[in-house]
Amino acid sequence: MDRQKEFDDKNSLGFPLLSDADREVAKAFGVKRLGPLPSKRATFVIDGDRRLVKSIRSETDMIKHADEALDALRAL
Repeated sequence: MDRQKEFDDKNSLGFPLLSDADREVAKAFGVKRLGPLPSKRATFVIDGDRRLVKSIRSETDMIKHADEALDALRAL
């Protein structure tokens, strides 16, 4: 069982989470940095129709990511 599925099960989220180990999604969403640097911190909420609902970008404010993502999910 992968870590995202374990986290989902533990927290009863009910939606899939994505891990981007090869950084292809980061590249597609414009948050990949050059070389070995980690990707820019971003959270994307995508609905069941694969539409981008919310993009949250902050390098330091994780509460902003959580609060805004939860608000966007509740509004779906």
